[in-house]
Amino acid sequence: MSKVTSRLRVAIPKALAMRYGIRPGDEARWEATGRGPLLVAGAAIRPDLTPSERLASLREFLGRHAVRQRGKKWRGTENRGWTREDLYEGRGLAR
Repeated sequence: MSKVTSRLRVAIPKALAMRYGIRPGDEARWEATGRGPLLVAGAAIRPDLTPSERLASLREFLGRHAVRQRGKKWRGTENRGWTREDLYEGRGLAR
């Protein structure tokens, strides 16, 4: 039996998670039914990535990581409207 926490979180028993292929990071959706709430999670929502999709995702990540390691910005970060220095300004946390 699971207990609802003060933050309204519920743990899924490991045996059920394994049986239905629910893993950490999977999306979950609650639906209202006549008998109460129904959890729809795991493979029912997000199909697994194919090996080629996983490889493409990994290559994209490694490309972003390589750019960061060289000290350059990745596309899309130049127009965010703030800098790291703005976040720490006046807090005594200057970097």
